[in-house]
Amino acid sequence: MRIVIIEDESLVADDLELNIIKLLSEPVEIVKLMSVKEGIEYFNEEDMPDLIFSDIQLGDGLSFEIFLACEVLSPVIFCTAYDEYALDAFKANGIDYILKPFTTETLNAALQKYRQLKKRFSTAQTPQMEALMQMMTGTSVQRSSSVLVYHQDKIIPIDVDDIAIFYLANEMVHLITFSGKRYFLNKNLDEMERLSGNTFFRANRQFLVCRKAITDVSSFFTRKLSINLKIPFTEKIYVSKVKAPHFLKWLSNG
Repeated sequence: MRIVIIEDESLVADDLELNIIKLLSEPVEIVKLMSVKEGIEYFNEEDMPDLIFSDIQLGDGLSFEIFLACEVLSPVIFCTAYDEYALDAFKANGIDYILKPFTTETLNAALQKYRQLKKRFSTAQTPQMEALMQMMTGTSVQRSSSVLVYHQDKIIPIDVDDIAIFYLANEMVHLITFSGKRYFLNKNLDEMERLSGNTFFRANRQFLVCRKAITDVSSFFTRKLSINLKIPFTEKIYVSKVKAPHFLKWLSNG
């Protein structure tokens, strides 16, 4: 069994890890992440764990940002100091919570609930995470309708619907429009992934692709996928075999 702990307090994370190991009779591999940034990087590259324990407030933002930026299909148990009344919303779709400071009994009860509801975790939690983000911050998650790009001495707004791909080159984020125009911008690819919405998919660290820009997809014997675009683009865009099922589901939902 593989478990990810998202917690920015190392002592709490270590305590949680020790108690989980004590309570589980099966072998367990535990990965600990300490920030939103680290979480996004991890879930964009690694296999999905069986279970996630996550604090809500991290040093660089809310953990919900991770689940909005990445298609995380694993069940999440929140570890938080918020009161039980506010956390009733977490019970939807089998998401559970334990209040800090947690006890062995509450932790064990959460693990038992995970076992009982395991089969229900087969879809991403994006709509629910957006609702939780709104509940915790009082604001809704914003999807940008345009981005600002830099061309010579001008700053130009580009409609997101006109963008075919964002990509990383020479440590800078660039975009190409459907009309073939190329620009660079001063945001990183993680930010663009959050702002561009579900019409774009993060194929890998380097490419963020619009669904409308995809002509077709080729498969390889390694089960990786290669994305072919409607616009001229010389670099190969690969989706790993781990992300391939999520990509194909996203593509079909268009």
